[in-house]
Amino acid sequence: MTFALQYCHITVDDMNEAVAFYRDGLAFEVRSDVGDGGQRWVTLGDPVHGGPEIVLSSAYAGRSEAEGDALRELLVKGLLPMIVFSSDDIDADFERVRATGAEVLQEPIDRPYGVRDAAFRDPAGNTVRFHQPLKG
Repeated sequence: MTFALQYCHITVDDMNEAVAFYRDGLAFEVRSDVGDGGQRWVTLGDPVHGGPEIVLSSAYAGRSEAEGDALRELLVKGLLPMIVFSSDDIDADFERVRATGAEVLQEPIDRPYGVRDAAFRDPAGNTVRFHQPLKG
């Protein structure tokens, strides 16, 4: 049996801001935009490399009010798990994301464990990191 990651869910509080960040800043394409009962899920994917898709949703999408409240509280505090993307040109990607006005947490830096990495917060406060293997 073979398993592969298909979707990665990211909780956001403003869908339009989040879509703009992941579409324009990270250069993902919108694959689907679905609404149901006042909720909305947007799926985005890498148009060049494929791979897992990102599903943006609110804290209340598919959850009870109490569950949504608890998840939203974690989101507001910045306590949800980070997401890490690999990059083949971290400096260019960093500048494209910075141009969206995203909060910079860390400019690109070479790490002793063999990667160059950088970090932002998306419009909802989720930590988004990029890394690129160091050459040589």
